[in-house]
Amino acid sequence: MKKFTILLLLLVFIPEINAQVYEFKTITVIESIIPNGLGRSRMISVNDERDYKEFTSTRSEEDNDRNKSDRSDIRVKGFDETKLLNFFNLGGIRFQNIAANDAIVTSKLNAMSEEGWELTFVNSGVESYGGKGDDNGIYITRYIFKRVKQ
Repeated sequence: MKKFTILLLLLVFIPEINAQVYEFKTITVIESIIPNGLGRSRMISVNDERDYKEFTSTRSEEDNDRNKSDRSDIRVKGFDETKLLNFFNLGGIRFQNIAANDAIVTSKLNAMSEEGWELTFVNSGVESYGGKGDDNGIYITRYIFKRVKQ
């Protein structure tokens, strides 16, 4: 009976022992698709931390008060900015630039993996040519990593 009780207690508390808390990190890659190489392409990795709760307010239909936090408090100044090449130059699409960007992004992904980060999600989007007179456009890709919180 004593062994059964000990086994039962172990089974109940093992999930608590194995519970893991993760930390997450986002790396954002912005690649310009503005013609003639006029855009800026970058990879951004934030170093500063923010607590979303400081910038969150709960609203209802009856309560239209403005958020009490200042938007300038949200901005971070501590981040790494890695230069990338633009997709276009005067000659059109530069496949060599795309390959160079791939090499740089892959280097960052490998470094993150070596630091114990696991790639969890990849989200991408594009704002591209929207008709006559619209010369703006970017590809944005967000790499979401996680690792066991240390």
